[in-house]
Amino acid sequence: MQRSCSVLVLLMLVAFNPATAQQNALAEGPWFFNTYAPAGKIKVSVLAKGIDKAFGMAFLPDGNILIAEAAGNLRLIRGGKLEAKSVSGIPAVAKGATAGLMDVVLHPDFSHNRLVYFTYVKAGKPPKGEDYYSTMAMGRGRLNEAENALTEVKDVFVADAWSAVKGGFGSRLRFAPDGKLFMSSPFRRDPVNPQNPHSDISKMLRLNDDGSIPSDNPFVGNKDYLPEIWSIGHRAIEGIAYHPLTGELWASEHGPQGGDEINIIHKAGNYGWPLVSFGRDYDGSRVSKVPAMDGMLLPEVIWVPSIATSGMMFYTGERFPQWKHNLFVGGMMRGRIPGTGHVERIEFNSEGEQKRESLLEDLHQRIRDVQQGPDGLIYVLTEEKNGALLVIEPVQ
Repeated sequence: MQRSCSVLVLLMLVAFNPATAQQNALAEGPWFFNTYAPAGKIKVSVLAKGIDKAFGMAFLPDGNILIAEAAGNLRLIRGGKLEAKSVSGIPAVAKGATAGLMDVVLHPDFSHNRLVYFTYVKAGKPPKGEDYYSTMAMGRGRLNEAENALTEVKDVFVADAWSAVKGGFGSRLRFAPDGKLFMSSPFRRDPVNPQNPHSDISKMLRLNDDGSIPSDNPFVGNKDYLPEIWSIGHRAIEGIAYHPLTGELWASEHGPQGGDEINIIHKAGNYGWPLVSFGRDYDGSRVSKVPAMDGMLLPEVIWVPSIATSGMMFYTGERFPQWKHNLFVGGMMRGRIPGTGHVERIEFNSEGEQKRESLLEDLHQRIRDVQQGPDGLIYVLTEEKNGALLVIEPVQ
């Protein structure tokens, strides 16, 4: 009898262990959660399931949604249902540990020109002795929703970030209010290229919508820098958002085992990677001996241990008035423990960060992107083999 009870207790612990929870399929929902006052209760519903390890999403003017899957598929949620057939026209993507199709955004004048931009890992001819060689590229095409196709597809920018490493990718795209386009480049673990001004590795890039270089970029005309570089010394920027009050560009930086950051991105700024960091590497060793250094900018927010930061947005809608101007950041796991993904809501006051709240922890999903929809609701994209697009709405 004692052995039976022990086995039962063990089975119960396994069933409710967060480390195994990520293996469980997401239920149909909806779910109801209490949040920090005064926001009250929220309802979380599944809008679409069957999405394979998504990275980014874009809301179309007609209410449909584009979803970028890392495997190289661009999917369309039409009328609230996920189309079985992928949108055609996406180039072949190089496969790897974190390689594939990355972000997707619409041109600011999409209603007239139908232009869709996306980042993907592009293969190249390997150098002698290597079997793999790739970089990050930004492609562009015109969306024909009726035909479920991208046409006139071409690369408008290919980053000078070629490497034989199969990991360390991740790229976000965001259009600025002035029509310029910010693109984050892949990072590498080597000690040189993140600080190398002749490499696009670990940089924030600023481009025109045709992929050319804006004449007012900080290093245009400086032979010591690539002209597309806006800022340097980033690890892995996987979230970009504009502050609704200050107009500043903010970015989430996916750190190692500790050392995730939120940075305000300044023109020609150096953010220190890998010379300075608040985190440790995956083997437990310190990334650097110091967390700060003269000439390198400090983050606004840090996480130790890491939450594996991803997409983020500032909320500006009316459906959650208590959360207006709060920052929402996706996290894929806390402290390297599987099944601990969630969304973090961060409040700020005039002095900076004030409060943090973890949302959706009980779903045990890796959260890859979080965005505000045109309807003012909050949309959350999970990164699972059988992933989902979730929608958060208030409960009156």
